Amino acid sequence: MKDRNQLYEGMYIISSSLSEDARGKALSRITSSIEEHGGKIEKTHDWGRRKLAYSIDRKKEGHFYILYYTLPASQMKELWEEYKLNEDLLRFMTTTAESVSEKIEFKSLNPS
Repeated sequence: MKDRNQLYEGMYIISSSLSEDARGKALSRITSSIEEHGGKIEKTHDWGRRKLAYSIDRKKEGHFYILYYTLPASQMKELWEEYKLNEDLLRFMTTTAESVSEKIEFKSLNPS
């Protein structure tokens, strides 16, 4: 039985203390890992440097990226294990997605 590709949305927070070049290499390490596990990057959103809600490893800021990618579902556990070994990656979160968002925006919490 062939493993079906699933569309995922992943948020990655990379250490803001890295230089632009080092941050690019850290992101490349994430995307390369996805591709090595049979995935394909569909869209990358660079959210830039943002203040964290709480300190992570004594860091108060991080550089945020949102990636949309397809990947065989059976490869997700191995991918997460690699993420945990990446010292430049402060936090990550992955969810399944219905479609690729061309633009990332949040709705206001105040219904005015």
